[in-house]
Amino acid sequence: MLNRMSSHRPIPRPPIRNPRAVPVIGTDSHLPPVPAEWLTPSHIRARLAEAAHWSPPIVGDAVHQIHDPSLPPPRPASVLIPLVPRADGLQVLLTRRTDHLRDHAGQISFPGGRAEPEDRDAIQTALREAEEEVGLAPSDVQILGQLPTYTTVTRYCVTPVVGLLDPAHTLQLDAFEVAGTAEVPLSFLMTPAHHRRHRFEWEGQERHFLSMPWGSDPDMPDAWFIWGATAAMLRNFYHLLAR
Repeated sequence: MLNRMSSHRPIPRPPIRNPRAVPVIGTDSHLPPVPAEWLTPSHIRARLAEAAHWSPPIVGDAVHQIHDPSLPPPRPASVLIPLVPRADGLQVLLTRRTDHLRDHAGQISFPGGRAEPEDRDAIQTALREAEEEVGLAPSDVQILGQLPTYTTVTRYCVTPVVGLLDPAHTLQLDAFEVAGTAEVPLSFLMTPAHHRRHRFEWEGQERHFLSMPWGSDPDMPDAWFIWGATAAMLRNFYHLLAR
């Protein structure tokens, strides 16, 4: 949900301190899951090859501010969507951020971060950040393609890079940034019945967001509560694969 803007600066967005407590107003069970036979590296690569000419349904919280001359341009960033081939299908490697971080503490995310001047492109940014955060060697990643950019409310223009990991890869977590990792079935994430819609109201403003809680009981506190930009990029991935 995009907020209206003044002529000089964006209206502050209502903060979401505890997304788990925000009421669920429905799921998207009316949408079909991506068929299992489409959740393969070859099919995903073919779909990503078409992504440059495709408009995603969720463009981000701050995309409407990109051309505002009173604001600095969004900063480029990348995330890696790491797919791990396992006997029971592709898994998505996600990280849980540590609780002491100033930004997005405790949130579930993809490895990634802002671009550095020495990065050649979005792919190198994603690979470098993944190596720094979780110790993933770039040689263990086969790039399948990229999704269209997503602009965050913190004014990062994020390129999601999809990579297929060597199943024998090893990780070494940066203990300052990453509290843990988990492999979540891609089939679970590509099933809209698991996509919950939330509505949050604050001082007359309203926000909508998606969540995809994953665990033996998605309503328990120990479930991995996937929401925000991570859930939005996964939802775009769903729409691309389901076409």
